[in-house]
Amino acid sequence: MNRKLTLSTALLLTVPPLLWAGNAIVGRMVRDAVPPMTLNFLRWSIALVVLLPLGRAALKPGSTVLSNWRRYSMLGLLGVGLYNSLQYLALQSSTPINVTLVASGMPVWMLLVGKLFYKAPVKRKQVLGALLSIAGVLVVLCRGDVAQLAALRLVPGDLYMILATIAWSFYSWMLMQQRDLPALRADWAAFLLAQVGYGVLWSAALSGAEWAVKGVDVAWSWPLAAALLYVAIGPAILAMRCWGAGLQKAGPTLGSFFINLTPLFTALLSSAFLGEAPHLYHALAFGLIVGGIAVSAR
Repeated sequence: MNRKLTLSTALLLTVPPLLWAGNAIVGRMVRDAVPPMTLNFLRWSIALVVLLPLGRAALKPGSTVLSNWRRYSMLGLLGVGLYNSLQYLALQSSTPINVTLVASGMPVWMLLVGKLFYKAPVKRKQVLGALLSIAGVLVVLCRGDVAQLAALRLVPGDLYMILATIAWSFYSWMLMQQRDLPALRADWAAFLLAQVGYGVLWSAALSGAEWAVKGVDVAWSWPLAAALLYVAIGPAILAMRCWGAGLQKAGPTLGSFFINLTPLFTALLSSAFLGEAPHLYHALAFGLIVGGIAVSAR
């Protein structure tokens, strides 16, 4: 399921990591203002409202969104409910760069899930590409100094992110299965609405559990409202639209290598917020990550 990588496909698959990098930073910034499960529920509730007029074809009789509820419910659980909730939960105790670095193991998980559950072949070039890409991530992690790797310590947030990454691997492979009505699949907004509709229900259940355990104390403000709009429209709707379109053209294995651009973008955005200029090791990391993509795409 590895397909030819074109410039337009590469651009489609580059947009989500950039938006997800911003999502990690925003999620960290508002962690004291809103609990993680509630943040995810609010985010996707706003996305649902935005998608309703765009994807109304999913609500028409015969769309199979209800009759095929098991598939869309599982897509909503993995891609909307679990992945994002676990990421925001991870950001409670881990930094945006660490969270996105842990997620950079995506190519490995994607290869394993594809091999074990979808009988997808694993090629040597894919393994080499994964190693190159992860090497680029490690360069960012150690800031160009290998000695700093010895000081790396995992926190609970990093473990939550590993679970999130596994969930996203299953989501991406399920997304590739052609089990949808062609008309629904061709309408990106309707297809995304079918997933988000069920995903909001899962998010509501997780948020309800959070409310029952420790209550809810949301510190409403205009910055929080702006953050919610960003995470609902950018990393949610736009990113998932580009990700789904990119996977259809490149396949999940090759697409997963682009996720390794997320930590690089996160480091650059974090540097921008801190007023620090990018360093030479960022360029080295970018070269290794892109090299991994190129090797896997051959």
